[in-house]
Amino acid sequence: MSIENKTYELNLSREELEKRTHKDYLTTKKMLVPDAPEYLALRDGDKEALKHLVRAAAVLDKVEMIIDDHHNLGFKAYLEEEIAKGNEDAKLTKILFDAQKGVCALDRNSHMIELAKGVQKRAGEGLYPLDLEKDEFHNILIKMLKEGKSEEVKKILNQRSFVERQGEELVAIDYVDKFRDDFEIMASELDKAAETSTNEDFNEFLRLQAKALRTPDPMLDGYADKKWATLQDTPLEFTITRENYSDELTETVVENPELKALLDDFGITPVAKDSLGGRVGIVNKKGTDAILNVKKYLPLMAQNMPFNDKYVQNISPDKESKQTMVDVDLVAVTGDVGEFRAGITLAENLPNDDKMSIIALDGGRRNVYHRQIRMITSEDAKEKMQKRLDATLNKELHKFYNDEADHWFTVGHENGHSLGPKTGTEGLGKYKSIIEENKADMVSLSMLDVLTSAGMYTEEQRKQIIVTYASDNMMMSKPTLSQAHRVRSVMQNYFFIQNGAITISKEGILDINIEKMVSTARKMLEEIIEVQMSGYFSRGEKYVNDYFIWTEEMETMAENIKKVSKTLNGRVEAKLAEELLK
Repeated sequence: MSIENKTYELNLSREELEKRTHKDYLTTKKMLVPDAPEYLALRDGDKEALKHLVRAAAVLDKVEMIIDDHHNLGFKAYLEEEIAKGNEDAKLTKILFDAQKGVCALDRNSHMIELAKGVQKRAGEGLYPLDLEKDEFHNILIKMLKEGKSEEVKKILNQRSFVERQGEELVAIDYVDKFRDDFEIMASELDKAAETSTNEDFNEFLRLQAKALRTPDPMLDGYADKKWATLQDTPLEFTITRENYSDELTETVVENPELKALLDDFGITPVAKDSLGGRVGIVNKKGTDAILNVKKYLPLMAQNMPFNDKYVQNISPDKESKQTMVDVDLVAVTGDVGEFRAGITLAENLPNDDKMSIIALDGGRRNVYHRQIRMITSEDAKEKMQKRLDATLNKELHKFYNDEADHWFTVGHENGHSLGPKTGTEGLGKYKSIIEENKADMVSLSMLDVLTSAGMYTEEQRKQIIVTYASDNMMMSKPTLSQAHRVRSVMQNYFFIQNGAITISKEGILDINIEKMVSTARKMLEEIIEVQMSGYFSRGEKYVNDYFIWTEEMETMAENIKKVSKTLNGRVEAKLAEELLK
């Protein structure tokens, strides 16, 4: 029986389903609504274009479900059939499935939520054969390389291929070939959007992206990415995000000494496979102008990076930065961007260093910040935040906590991805993403004194960023190694405790030595850069294991947080997008 026709069994009890779908446990992030001023202020041509962009992005929900798990589409169809029969448990399960956009996902307590019995998350997601285990995968690749089939192995280990069995070997299928019909729908919608959008630069990007969706050539994505990264003064935002944080199987090849040696001999650099997401929004000019203020400081930040004379970075200390930045009011987040699992992304810095626009075309990068994700506007949300502070933070430091300071820190984090070694980190394997996210955080924090002296921040803002960062870095549970963004938080907390910059009392209350925070961040950043420059898996593994330590004090803090914060899952509500899809 094929997966598509498989009969599933629901895994969660009615009690568990009712709890997880209750508003206290399932938080909602609201995108723009049909009468939003930002939408109503658009010119007619841009309103029409927005409709087509939303339709294009919607296709990525299906595409990413296929990438994410072999069972997603079959389980979705099963739920819909059961709901039609009046199955209330299926109805509640579908709410969770739509929120996390998948059958298996981690919640905020780092528990893997499996919505169907017997279905578990696979290291290779839906990208590799369902029955392919790590050892067999390595052995097949070794055999293929020894038989001179290096070109096929290179295709298997790149970021844009599905892998299937072919006899005793494996074969790679480019994403464009795999999703030809879906991508053609997207390309057609992008072409239609380009016919009515009022910004010609944006239209040129849309046409380039449409072309890339029709032809399996990474250079075409490179040309689209390069153009996208130059967009600064456009009314609309559209992105197909391609980030490779979820594929854990490809990254294992560097752990096998024999396979790693063969890959080196053939000059093959393995790159984890991309998840695909969609973002549609309206550029917020006021927010963008505020964010752009940082651009003039990027060369100064590059100049102050540790060991900057030993590597090439995306930002040059002595040249105009190839970096655009926009603050966006979100209409739709789909696919990977809209997967509200343990969390949802606040911003993105793209394209990543493994993409052709960076490697071959000397293109720039672009930061997009998500206003609706970061905003805390309701009185209920503010009250919940105050309860968390009361339960976790020294009361003398409450005056420095500022929601907006989290955004300032995020701006530093996203720009931090453009600083430090530009190449050579793929050898870190499954630790690459953890270390990169750690680096971006430490860039943001370690540059505070430099940027305060330069006039970007006031002394009061500097303190607010430090306290808000440290407070928000505390977690509800110990994460798994697959959660790069959360593992780095544990590492930072342990490092800062060891260096006397923060303390957590036996009662689980955080105290912060504000004047030691920046120097400690600089110390950690230096270690991170050294690990990245080495490019060795063993070095990265040791670095993560040395600091990924969950202490008793952290556990007490986590219990304090859980007493005042019940949220386990989240979902996105996009009423304007729903209207435009009709």
